[in-house]
Amino acid sequence: MTLVPATPESSSSEMTSLTNGFHAMEANGSRRTNGNTSSNGGSRSSSASDGARFERRKSTPMMPPFMVSAPGKVIVFGEHAVVHGKAAIAASISLRSYLHVTTLSKSRRTITLRFPDIDLIHSWHIDDLPWELFSHPSKKKYYYDLVTNLDPELMAAIQPHLSDVSSDKSPNERKIHQNSAACFLYLFLSLGSQKFHGCVYTLRSTIPIGAGLGSSASIAVCLSAALLLQIRTLSGPHPDQPPDEARLQIERINRWAFVAEMAIHGNPSGVDNTVSTQGKAVVFQRTDYDKPPVVTPLWDFPELPLLLVDTRTPKSTAAEVAKVARLKNTHQKLVGSILDAVDKVTRTAEGLIDEDDFDAAEDESLRRMGELISINHGLLASLGVSHPRLERVRELIDFRGLGWTKLTGAGGGGCSITLMKPGVPKGELDLLQKQLDDEGYAQFKTTLGGDGIGVLWPAVLKNGSDEDDDGGMEIDLDKFLNAPGTEGVEKLVGVHGGTGEREGWKFWRVESR
Repeated sequence: MTLVPATPESSSSEMTSLTNGFHAMEANGSRRTNGNTSSNGGSRSSSASDGARFERRKSTPMMPPFMVSAPGKVIVFGEHAVVHGKAAIAASISLRSYLHVTTLSKSRRTITLRFPDIDLIHSWHIDDLPWELFSHPSKKKYYYDLVTNLDPELMAAIQPHLSDVSSDKSPNERKIHQNSAACFLYLFLSLGSQKFHGCVYTLRSTIPIGAGLGSSASIAVCLSAALLLQIRTLSGPHPDQPPDEARLQIERINRWAFVAEMAIHGNPSGVDNTVSTQGKAVVFQRTDYDKPPVVTPLWDFPELPLLLVDTRTPKSTAAEVAKVARLKNTHQKLVGSILDAVDKVTRTAEGLIDEDDFDAAEDESLRRMGELISINHGLLASLGVSHPRLERVRELIDFRGLGWTKLTGAGGGGCSITLMKPGVPKGELDLLQKQLDDEGYAQFKTTLGGDGIGVLWPAVLKNGSDEDDDGGMEIDLDKFLNAPGTEGVEKLVGVHGGTGEREGWKFWRVESR
């Protein structure tokens, strides 16, 4: 997988502490590796002051509660053609996962993983975890390492610590919970140390699970960013951060999110976690399945208004992919030309976005993008991967002139995306919403091509309450857990919260122009 060159150099003074990506130098000349400090001579430094050599070391203040958030994704162009070596474009959506991290007192030696959306809660005693194997010189990985596969011995060492996760759940639920726990433990043991403070990691998500919208990658990105922040190996984000430095932070988070995805899926493409980390969009293409895909960031992908509709019809990606493969075997030239046409649509969209006069707020630019969306859907439908429930969405929206709709993902059910036309009368939108509700669809008004990983440090937001005058409301664990449903989560901690970007959230933003 290629995102950006993983060069450790940076021109910013703030990154001088991360020279060559190997260690951070403290003011007293000590060296920090993965958040642990030792002097250059190898002995533990007891104080920043020269006269405190034999005094008792001051306790490190606990980190404040903080939050990270990462988006889901949709495939905008190129479904199915990408399986046959063509290009596809995937973009972030403003439905997001939110991870709240609470540090416990020094005496509480447990870590807890809490995902109430899937009814998962489990705790481990830090000292019982297999640190000896993970810290062995032949196994140890550092935050700057590129990890391209999981170590079977390390995965085996984790298994005894998964056996009692959700033991009272059904086999299917238990598998999901254990995969989530394996992903978390592999990252925690790789990046952390036995000296780590006890913590509670609590995740809420507004992304529908199992709908092909990158929910697992969003969680992986959140966990990666949170742990890298805890070991103090990320710089920023801040508004005046140089682009090269911001790219380095994004790549660092993305590398470890990919490791987490491997723990869940085995052999992921790396596309979902890349989009979730950096936001915006990417072009990806895999011509050789023995090699990672080529991933090209579209840093200038515009933010576009999107209606995401879940048909609530179960789908099988494997079945739909096999359907197209059979069709291609029977009609090689014909299906080959259709796949070539899908690729042409993808590349045309890529070129359109790159045009100097493309303006997402301008009707003509939206029309040209919308027409490509419609053409892409027509080509996919000709391959037999649409579904009556998807075509019904097009009937309700496209045939009324409200927007341009296509399936996203494998098809055969699942979700559709619609680029909405500007200026649609509110009465028409209300009628559409009622019809979709009445016919059993789930719908989400979202934005395409928004920000990637975000940080709220500390977990304090201005929510239009009286507490704003005192700096804002602290988002403690109880508030976060008790937020009612996805709307409550978005209202409490959302990056946008329905009122534009919220003060407090910060992002690593990179633009090429």
